[in-house]
Amino acid sequence: MKEIKKKDLEIELEKIPSHPDPSRELEQYSTPASIAADILFTALANGHITEKVIADLGCGTGIFAIGSAFLKAEKVKAVDVDEKAIEVAREEARIWSVSETIEFEAKDVKEFHSEVQTVIMNPPFGSQKKGADIPFLETAFDVGEIVYSLHNAKTIDFLERFINKNGHSIFWEKRYMFEIHNLFKHHEKEKEDFEVILLGINIERE
Repeated sequence: MKEIKKKDLEIELEKIPSHPDPSRELEQYSTPASIAADILFTALANGHITEKVIADLGCGTGIFAIGSAFLKAEKVKAVDVDEKAIEVAREEARIWSVSETIEFEAKDVKEFHSEVQTVIMNPPFGSQKKGADIPFLETAFDVGEIVYSLHNAKTIDFLERFINKNGHSIFWEKRYMFEIHNLFKHHEKEKEDFEVILLGINIERE
């Protein structure tokens, strides 16, 4: 594969559309392409994408799933409860010529049980429903060996305790400013930035 630069990947990822009809309750905020590209390149540099089996839990319109497939993952399992999002992601995968690499499933993440090597995900931040990210982490702990997960930075103390309580360890942390555009009526500003944190988690098996 011809080496691709992170900025070039970001430019391509920006073409993936956001959710056509986002749900406030599901907190369907699209991951900014700049953040997605940086996370994917971090995982790539750490040897956690190329020729690996990847899961994207709560895949939305497919930015992590498609990016992973483009970076030569062996297989990507993309899961989202919202069939509309899955439809968009499938079409984008076709456009990117990575359809054969990605297996899309419209289901709750709690129902996903396939073992993978790497999980890359942006779960709900829990602003509408406290702890909404926990089922995603629990599934990731069950199925993955390495997890890259994006969270509200204000919850880091809780997340560290939760991860350690489950016997796992954090090997990577990076903070970003996440821009959310005015998608819902409760948003007073046109757009707002808030701090998120990427956690790289080693899953320990007994």
